[in-house]
Amino acid sequence: MPDADTLAASQARAHLRRQTWSGFAAAGMVVVFWSGFNIVSRLGGRSALTPFDLAALRFGISALLLLPVFLRRPRAIAWPRLLALGGIGGLGYGLLVYTGFSLAPAAHAGILVNGGIPFATALFAWLLLGFRPKRGVAVAFALTGLGIALIGYQSLAGDTGAAPQQWLGDLFFFGGALCWGVFGVLLRKWNLRPFDAMAGIATVSALVFLPVYFLALPKALTLVPTEQLLLQAVYQGVIAAVLAGLLFAHASQTIGPIKAALMLALVPGISAVAAVPLLNEPLEALTVVGLLCVSGGAILGAIASTPPGVPRG
Repeated sequence: MPDADTLAASQARAHLRRQTWSGFAAAGMVVVFWSGFNIVSRLGGRSALTPFDLAALRFGISALLLLPVFLRRPRAIAWPRLLALGGIGGLGYGLLVYTGFSLAPAAHAGILVNGGIPFATALFAWLLLGFRPKRGVAVAFALTGLGIALIGYQSLAGDTGAAPQQWLGDLFFFGGALCWGVFGVLLRKWNLRPFDAMAGIATVSALVFLPVYFLALPKALTLVPTEQLLLQAVYQGVIAAVLAGLLFAHASQTIGPIKAALMLALVPGISAVAAVPLLNEPLEALTVVGLLCVSGGAILGAIASTPPGVPRG
């Protein structure tokens, strides 16, 4: 018969394995949801809807769904931390990427947002968690960086098929990646419960943004067909803001923000391929090379990386 210490160690290893598998499963679902997010958001960006309309749908619907969770534990997260998370992972991320979708293709969103998140996460994990990347992770970042650089060159070099302000959309996308990278690291650093974090972020974002939106910002909700408005409402407010947010928070807590972020770099390939038939956005040669670099970096990084040595949620 095994002694008590051996049995406890075995149970701890089994629990860790379950947590790790659940974290990777959650990250895999986020990959699927965020690939769809790039397509649906680009559809919204090319319609009469403004970036502020998309943000209002995201924040308003998610707050409505998660408000009961927030009201049960309104002090679960200290207000200074909650305001920081809401400003960075809620308002900052949402407004930047929705503006980007009005200016640049979905394939660029996949590369610059989802490919940029691992860079941002590694940077802030180094600053806030003391994370030091191993050689394999450094190579993964180099591949991802090459892919991002190729897309930046394509936009700035004045590609004949590019929209006039595509480079500006790319900057907004990369700004969104920086916001999400900080957000993921703070979730891990502060060891927050995913439901508490997402409910607080949704509530704070709605309270800050919606009054400004209704009083001062341009609106076009009545200018699009009902089915398109419903698609945006469900995807932005339920799937992207609530489900994907909760799953990403769980993945960051269980497998660490580095692995969770690197898995998101699988999104560009799915988004770019789907954008060809769904959005009629052709893939340029540099975009394809960039996709291969970013996706290869994601796979290598997920294999080679290890989460920082901090307590798990």
